[in-house]
Amino acid sequence: MLFKLMFNLCKCFPLRQKTLILASFSQNCLFVYNEMKRQDIPYKIIFICKKNSHINRQHVPDAIYISMDFKNPVNWVRLIYHLATSQWILVDNYYPFLAAVNFKNTVQCIQLWHAAGAIKTFGFRDRSVAERSARARKRFKKVYNNFHKIVVGSEAMAKIFMDAFGCPPEKILRSGIPRTDLFYDSDSQSRIIKKLTAENKELKRKKVILYAPTYRDDQIHHFNLKLDMHRMYRELGDEYIVLLKLHPAIKNTIEIEKLYPGFVYDYSLYPDINELLLVTDILITDYSSVPYEYALLKRPMIFYPYDLKEYVRSRGLWGEYEKLVPGPVVYNMDDLIETIKNGKFDLDKIEEFSRTWNQYSTGHSSRNLVHYLFVADKSEEQPLEPMEQGL
Repeated sequence: MLFKLMFNLCKCFPLRQKTLILASFSQNCLFVYNEMKRQDIPYKIIFICKKNSHINRQHVPDAIYISMDFKNPVNWVRLIYHLATSQWILVDNYYPFLAAVNFKNTVQCIQLWHAAGAIKTFGFRDRSVAERSARARKRFKKVYNNFHKIVVGSEAMAKIFMDAFGCPPEKILRSGIPRTDLFYDSDSQSRIIKKLTAENKELKRKKVILYAPTYRDDQIHHFNLKLDMHRMYRELGDEYIVLLKLHPAIKNTIEIEKLYPGFVYDYSLYPDINELLLVTDILITDYSSVPYEYALLKRPMIFYPYDLKEYVRSRGLWGEYEKLVPGPVVYNMDDLIETIKNGKFDLDKIEEFSRTWNQYSTGHSSRNLVHYLFVADKSEEQPLEPMEQGL
């Protein structure tokens, strides 16, 4: 109620030429920011960032930067003020406080989301939602209704959003996923690969396996890597190294790194997994959205859903698992190691998967979105007040 009251008070101020970006993750938001700067868009940009977003002031030097710190009332006041007076609101996640706001008619809230595709269910299709209170479900609906447009990279993902958020087709914005532009930018790729290989020479000497499993809610206190690293070291160590990209909250991976020096490397705190994909030869994952972007590189991937039955029961999937993924599915270490050794991957299937899920992500997604926001004809909209100074 306090948030709603403060928001309504701030709505008394006129709209300004501002774009507010609520960021839980870095990639999409930074690609949009950099494209706005490249096109010299005359809008003030405000970043409201969660601590684990991997965005700091140095990344956005020309923007107002505010930490989404729940303990700092000043930051909340600034957030609410900018939320009520910005013409464009870009979000990349679910933010419960959006249920308390009612935007002015000319404001648009754009959902960038943080995944190019989906294996696990979310929104109203998340099975845990059924266990929530009626009040919580009502809040979800209010938040989803505040999305004026939802950015997608494919018709396949558009259907999922319409199902998950209960939104009509006219809310879908087919501009492509901004961060996928990296996979079409050879100069940026070369620079990133050069940086990574300079920091770790083994990335050039051996083939790279990246293990990037989905985070489970119970893993902080009961984490189990589910890989027999000793066996992998014994059978694959001459030819491969393993990079681990786990949730940052999992702290005990460093011990594994010490046990297998020169074979296992912990990149869990590395901010951008898409950069790691550039040096990856084989991806191992389970329910993550990483394969949708990795498919753009047309490289092998293995799916290791060791807890499939339990995950389907507790969380839910968008279909039959083996039909959702474009690579071999294994459930034990014998099959995992054998699949790596025999190297029999259907790259045509991966390419077909990429065409389906990256339909509109063709290297110009950031430009397409910025064009929609700031260049497309908006002659019928009311003029904005000039940009303000400070805050």
